[in-house]
Order: sequence, then C-alpha cells, then structure tokens
Amino acid sequence: MRRTERYPVKTGNSLWHIYKTVPFWKVVKNFTVIQMARYTPFLPMKNWMYRTFLRMKVGEKTAFALMVMPDIMFPEKIMVGKNSVIGYNTTILAHEYLITEYRLGVVSIGDHVMIGANTTILPGVHIGDHAVVAAGSVVHKDVEAGTVVGGNPIQVLADNKG
Repeated sequence: MRRTERYPVKTGNSLWHIYKTVPFWKVVKNFTVIQMARYTPFLPMKNWMYRTFLRMKVGEKTAFALMVMPDIMFPEKIMVGKNSVIGYNTTILAHEYLITEYRLGVVSIGDHVMIGANTTILPGVHIGDHAVVAAGSVVHKDVEAGTVVGGNPIQVLADNKG
C-alpha cells in the first residue's frame, strides 16, 4: 500500500476543489519553473531550479533528463538521492485527485537509482538505492533497494542485491 494521506470531499469531484488544496499562484509559479527546467540542457542549473524554486530535495550529481515532469502542485514532496538518473519524459506525482477524495504522498527515490524513460511514479512510493526501473513502467508500490522492476504494474525482473 502506498503511503498517502487521504482528504475526502463532499461535493463535486476532488479536482473541482483544487484551489482549496493548493494556492493558485503556487501552481502558476511551479508550472513556469517546471516548463523552463524541462527544456534546460544544463543539469546543474536544472537541479538548482528544482531545489531553489520548488523546494525539491535533489542529491548531488542527479540527472533529470529532458522533459521530466515533477509534480506541479506539491513538488516539495519529492526527494531524489545522489547520482540518480530520471529518464526522459518521466512523470513524478505526489498527488492524486479522485472522485470522492484527493491523496498526497511523499515520493522518495534513493541514491544511484536509474529510472527509464516514460515512467510514471505515483504518490507515496519509495524507490530504494541502486534500484532500476525499466522504461515505460508505472511505479505503484515501493521498489526494494537493488532490484530491477518493470511493467504496468511493475513486477520484479531481477534482484541485484548480491
């Protein structure tokens, strides 16, 4: 089970309550920073933007490839360790808006982790150190350190712990 906090809503679907859950100007600022960072080819600058303007925790030498999309509403709930690679066009979500509730959860990605291109990481998951996530995967649960996972939903493909 993912570690998310649940917030029920009484009227309409939860997305109709968006600006009761996150300030409008925060979303505007985050959108602007994320769009600039998505196209920035300079990795140190991209990490600086994420740390400074979005309050993400990003380790040294971590590389966010072109077009990575961190959570636009709650990027401060994303933590990525050192020397990790987040592949092209990956989406990292820290929120889910559903019909009767919305959920928030911290996403924690360890050190020396490889996330393949076009992966979606859902809120409330932890990806352990030295893990590998195959391209095109949907990470809906925790990934143990040193394992290789892939698919939709993810399945363990190999264990590199030894």
